[in-house]
Amino acid sequence: MENSSLEKLRYPIGKFIAPEIYSSDYLTNKIAEIANFPERLKKEVIHLTDEQLDTPYRNGGWTIRQVIHHCADSHMNCFIRIKWTLTEDKPIIKFYHEDRWAELHDNLTMPIQPTLSFLEGLHFRLAYLMNSLTEVELEKSFIHPEHNAAFQLKEIIGTYAWHGNHHLAHITELKKQKGW
Repeated sequence: MENSSLEKLRYPIGKFIAPEIYSSDYLTNKIAEIANFPERLKKEVIHLTDEQLDTPYRNGGWTIRQVIHHCADSHMNCFIRIKWTLTEDKPIIKFYHEDRWAELHDNLTMPIQPTLSFLEGLHFRLAYLMNSLTEVELEKSFIHPEHNAAFQLKEIIGTYAWHGNHHLAHITELKKQKGW
């Protein structure tokens, strides 16, 4: 497969591009995307069969089932990272091997309904917490050991809004391609 075609399959909405300014409008819109992600995801996947759920979104990629469980894994880590950042001084967060998590038995075989329910509660809490952040708190940061770089909470809001949309696009593009 051509590199540009593979890139389009891997990043159907493009890679995350940070804004020059994290305005209150930008943050409000991104928090709203985070808040409604579980509903948008559920709408796309709730009627899929097990065979469809076990279809990879691209050759060599994760199945829809793995993508759904990955979103819960990743966004749970996001919530914990925010809590650490709010309660510690520039914490070094724990890196996790998302590729290995995706290959665990639960991510490969578990029904999606419990994860969809988990995402509803988790995203309510994420949006609630993000909406409560003060200007000072939005500037607080953690250190990501994989990148050896600091990430501010305002950046995390944009990144995780993109992350949900990114994986949702994997699912919607596969559904279009397959005519589901």
